[in-house]
Amino acid sequence: MTLAYSPTETVEMFQPTSTADMFSGLSEAEAQARLVAEGYNELPRSNQRTPLRIAFEVIREPMLALLLGGGVVYLSLGNLEEALILLAFATMSIGITIIQETRTERVLEALRDLTSPRAQVIRGGERKRIAGREVVRGDLVVLGEGDRVPADARLLQSQDLQSDESLLTGESVPVRKVAVGGISSVSERRPGGDDLPFIFSGSLIVRGSGMGEVLATGRRSEIGKIGHSLSSMETEPPRLQAQMRRVVRIFAMVGGAVSVVAVLLYGLLRGGWLDAVLAGIALGMSMLPEEFPVVLTIFMAMGAWRISQARVLTRRAAAIETLGSATILCTDKTGTLTENRMTIAELRTADGKSFRMTDRPGISLPAAAADLVETGVLASAQIPFDPMEVAFHKLGKECLSEHRILDKPDWELVHAYPLRPGLLAMSNVWQSTRGDGNSLVAAKGAPEAIGALCHLNARDFKALKNSVEAMAAEGLRVLGVAHGSHRGTDLPQTQHDFKFEFLGLVGLTDPLRVGVPEAVSDCRSAGIRVMMITGDYPATAKMIARQAGLDVESVVTGSEMQALGDDELALGVKTATVFARIMPEQKLRIVNALKASGEIVAMTGDGVNDAPSLKAANIGIAMGGRGTDVAREASSIVLLDDDFGSIVKAIRLGRRIFDNLRKAMGFIFAVHVPIAGLSLLPLLFGLPILFGPIHIAFLEMVIDPVCSLVFEAESEEDDVMRRPPRNPDSPLFSWALIGWGLLQGTLAFVLLAGIYLVALGQGMAENEIRALTFFSLVLTIVGLIFVNRSFSASLLTALIRPNRSLMIVVVAVASMLGGTLLWPFATSLFRFGPLHLDDLAVTIAAGFAVLACLELLKLFWRERLKA
Repeated sequence: MTLAYSPTETVEMFQPTSTADMFSGLSEAEAQARLVAEGYNELPRSNQRTPLRIAFEVIREPMLALLLGGGVVYLSLGNLEEALILLAFATMSIGITIIQETRTERVLEALRDLTSPRAQVIRGGERKRIAGREVVRGDLVVLGEGDRVPADARLLQSQDLQSDESLLTGESVPVRKVAVGGISSVSERRPGGDDLPFIFSGSLIVRGSGMGEVLATGRRSEIGKIGHSLSSMETEPPRLQAQMRRVVRIFAMVGGAVSVVAVLLYGLLRGGWLDAVLAGIALGMSMLPEEFPVVLTIFMAMGAWRISQARVLTRRAAAIETLGSATILCTDKTGTLTENRMTIAELRTADGKSFRMTDRPGISLPAAAADLVETGVLASAQIPFDPMEVAFHKLGKECLSEHRILDKPDWELVHAYPLRPGLLAMSNVWQSTRGDGNSLVAAKGAPEAIGALCHLNARDFKALKNSVEAMAAEGLRVLGVAHGSHRGTDLPQTQHDFKFEFLGLVGLTDPLRVGVPEAVSDCRSAGIRVMMITGDYPATAKMIARQAGLDVESVVTGSEMQALGDDELALGVKTATVFARIMPEQKLRIVNALKASGEIVAMTGDGVNDAPSLKAANIGIAMGGRGTDVAREASSIVLLDDDFGSIVKAIRLGRRIFDNLRKAMGFIFAVHVPIAGLSLLPLLFGLPILFGPIHIAFLEMVIDPVCSLVFEAESEEDDVMRRPPRNPDSPLFSWALIGWGLLQGTLAFVLLAGIYLVALGQGMAENEIRALTFFSLVLTIVGLIFVNRSFSASLLTALIRPNRSLMIVVVAVASMLGGTLLWPFATSLFRFGPLHLDDLAVTIAAGFAVLACLELLKLFWRERLKA
C-alpha cells in the first residue's frame, strides 16, 4: 500500500458518543419550555378562517337570503310561528355549514402542519426529525444539501456549505458559509456575503452540510422581521372548482328567471302577491343546488385527510383529481421499493478475494478487508444519515475496534468533495493535527467512477466490471472504495488530481418492502404501468425489479439514454420498464418523453436535482422521510413513510374520492328535479300549492348531511383497481352523469306527481295531500341514496357494504318524519293532515318503486357511467 500513514493514525468517525458529548443539544424538557414561552416557529397567517369569518361568508349565500326573505314574508302575513321556524332553519343551516367548514379548516390546519419544512435536530444527544414549527431557540439543527433552513442559526460545523439566500437578499448566487470557529471575528448578523457563520430561516442549502445553533425563530427571525410569509401550501383552484362554479351559475340564472316568472304568473292569475313571493322563494330554493360547492370543499378536504391517514400528504388539491388518471408510475428503488435499511453483505478486495459478512458475523477481518472498511468509513459523513454510510459506520464499530485505534483525534476533516453529475464519487480529506502537512484522502462511489479516479488500465477495468456484475447479479448495491495521500495545505480543485489506489468493492443489500409485489400487481390490474428509475447498477436494478414483480423486458442505462434523441427516447419509454444508472437531470427527459406519448405521469423523487422532474410530472411525489425540502415543495403529494405501497393506497383513495364525488353530484341532480317539479307543477296548472319555503328548508336539512356524510364515507367500489385510468379531460359533470341524474329525478317526479294528482282526484283534503306527497318525496330521496351508493355493484352488494353514516342519516330522517306526523305543533307548522295506514303504505311503496325501477335501469346505464 502506498498510503503514507499507519493503521494507528486514524480518525474517530463512527463513535457517536463523542459527538453527543460535544453537541448534545437541548433536552426535550428545555425545548418544550421554550416552545411554551416563545411560541411556535411560524409566522401569523392572515388568511386563517375563523368560525366568525365562516359565519359571515355563509350569510352571503343565496340560499340563506331566500330563507330570510321567506321569514320576512311570513311575518308580513302575520304567521309568526312559520317565520320563527324558518329563522330556526336558517340558523341550523348556518350552524351545519359552520361546523362542516370549521371541521374542514381543522383538517387543513393539520395538513399545513405536516407540510411545514421538516427539521433535523439534536436533542439530548439524539438526532431526530421534527416539524419545522417546533424548532426553538438553542436547538442544534443538522443541515444537508437540499434542506430548507428552519430558523436563523449560527454555524458550529460547516463542510463546503453554500446557501441560497435570494428569498432575503434578491441575489440568486449562493453564498459560502463557514463555521463560527473558522473566522477571527464575528461580524454583524445579516444575510448575504461569503464566509459568514450565519444561516437564515427560509434559505436553501444548495451544497455541503453543517450544523448550527438556532438564534431566532418565527417573527424574531430575519424573514419574520420583514413580514414575509413562507407558507409552502400553495392553494391553486382545482379544475373541478371551475366546473362547479359554472354549473351553479347556470342553475342560479335559470332558477332566478323561473322564480320571477312564477311570481308574476301567481300574482296576476291568483292575486295575493305575498303568497306569490312565498311560492317564488320556494321554487327558487328548490332549483338552487347550493350543495355543490359545499360538497366539493368537504370532499376535497376530507379526501386529503383520508389520504394522509395512509401516510401520504396531499399538498395540492388538484392532485386528488389527477390520482385516478395516472397511467405511468415512475419510482426509484432505494427506500421506496426497498426498506432503505442497508447492511454490508460482501467485501471484495483489490486482489479479488471475497468476504461474505453474513457468513462471518463478529469475526475480525484480514488487513486488506479492514483497510477497505476503514476507508469507506473515512469517506462517509461524521454523523451518518445516508443508509449506506450508516452501514459503513456500523461495520466499522463491529469489526475494526479491536485492531484499530479509533479514539485518538490525530486527524481532522478539512475538506469534502461531494458527488458531481460528471463524477459519481465523493472524497473526504483528513489532515494530521501534528502539523506535518500529511493528508489522507478517502473516496467511495460508483465502481466505474472510482476506477476512473484510480486510472485503472483496461485489464483491471475489465476485471472490476466483471466483479461488479457478479455482485450486482445477486441483488447487491455495489460501491468502489479507494484511498490516497496528499502533502501541503493547498488542495486541488477536483478529485481527479489526487493519486488514488483502488482498495476494492463493497456490496450492500437492501431488502424489498413486504407489500411491494402486491402493490405492483394492483397497479397492473388498474392499468398503471410501473417503471423503475434508479441510479443503481443495471444487474441490481433488474434483480430488484424481478422481485417486485415488474416485467423486466429491457434495461436502459443512463449512458445509452444519453445517445438517444428525443424522438427515439419517446419510442423507448413505451416498452422500457427499468432505467438504471440514471442521473437526476435525466429523469426530466424521461418525464417529458412519457408525457409526449400521452401518458399521465406520477414521479417519485427526493433530491434537489429531482425538483424539475417532480414539477414537470402530472403528479410529483416527494419522499417525506429522506427527501429534501426542495423536492417536497416541487411535488403534489409527499410520502411520509417513503413506501411504494403508500403510493398505490393514494391512487386507490383518489379513485374512491372521485367516485364518491360523482355519486353525490348525481344524487343532487336527481333530488332537485322532483323538488323543483312539485314546486312548479301547481303554479303552472292552478292547483293547490304543495310546498312553501319551510318544506324546502326541511328537505335541505336532509340533503346536505346525506351528501356531506353518507357519500363521502362510502367505501370503495369492488372494481376500483380493476378499471383503466380515468381520462383526465373527462369532466365531473359528464353527459352520462347529468343524464343519469335527470333520469332518476324525472322518474321520481312522475311517480310523485301521479300520487299528487290521484289524491286530488279522489277529493282528499289539501293538508292530507301535502303530507302524503311530502312523505312520499322524502322516502323517495332515501331510495335515491341507496340507488346512488354504487354505480357498478348490485343493490344487495351496496346494502351489505357498511356505512355507519348512512344508518345514522336514515334513523334521523325517520325520526324527523315521525315528529312532523305525531307532534301537533310540527303538524300545524307544516300544514300536514293525518295519514292513515294505507297512506303510509303508499309513501313506502313510492320509495321502493323508485328504488326497484332505477336498479333495473342502472343495468343499461352502468357502462355509460364508467366511461
